Amino acid sequence: MQLGILYFPKQGIQYLVEQKILSLDAEEVAKFLYQGEGLNKTAIGDYLGQRDPLNLQVLQAFVECHQFANLNLVQALRQFLWSFRLPGEAQKIDRMMEAFANWYCQCNPGIFQSTDACYILSFSVIMLNTSLHNPNVKDKPPFERFMSMNRGINNGADLQEVLLKHLFESIKNEPFSIPEDDGNDLTHTFFNPSREGWLLKLGNPLDKEPLGIIPLENLSVQPIDDLKKPNCFELFNANCKGQKIKACKTDGDGRVVEGKHQSYKISAASQEDRDLWIEAIRTSITRDPFYDLVAARKKKVTSKK
Repeated sequence: MQLGILYFPKQGIQYLVEQKILSLDAEEVAKFLYQGEGLNKTAIGDYLGQRDPLNLQVLQAFVECHQFANLNLVQALRQFLWSFRLPGEAQKIDRMMEAFANWYCQCNPGIFQSTDACYILSFSVIMLNTSLHNPNVKDKPPFERFMSMNRGINNGADLQEVLLKHLFESIKNEPFSIPEDDGNDLTHTFFNPSREGWLLKLGNPLDKEPLGIIPLENLSVQPIDDLKKPNCFELFNANCKGQKIKACKTDGDGRVVEGKHQSYKISAASQEDRDLWIEAIRTSITRDPFYDLVAARKKKVTSKK
């Protein structure tokens, strides 16, 4: 039962219902997820993001467990994002942040002219947190860029500069604390691959063992013709041509060092195998879904003018 509740909340909750410990009342389930100690917060996020009628009701009740009155947006987001982990799917994130924005505006009337403004600014703050505190981001955004990102989001009007400045400084001084109990780390990735097998990377014909890692985030993949090796495909960064891919490898001494390639050309055993690898890689390539969600909501706000 414990494992079911920790990692499979839907089945775990059903078990508790069968044991008459819980009922399928949305508020009761939401309170259990909000207050229950030891529950896996990634599993909670996945459950709350589902679109089944009960899950949607539980999401609304879960959000309303938070007391956002008289909190600024960053304070509310800190509380909200600590109670679960945001899932990776854009549609789930959209539903959850929509519920957050609606409830925050109900708790704090008059701050925003619409929930769309709260929604957009919430994502801007989350992205700002990444930009300021991710060591891989070298170009740290100044306040002026953050302010420019959020122009016109309040039903076509600008938010007060003092409000934006306060939120910016809060994130700059203290990053979000995100629960880290999900197990969705490199161990999970390596032991649960979507596809596995042997490939040859051009330029190192003597390598017989896997010696490096190529993160797929924001990369592109395409088939290419190469005179040296048949059935080739290439990994490259389409948005930043000439920029090194943030890969790592082991050198001759066994030390892990940063890769220096702008693209990787890889050979498969056959054309069919190449095409299967390309399909698997395209499925696995990730983008930050926040940008698309913000762009769509900004377009909605603009269309209202």
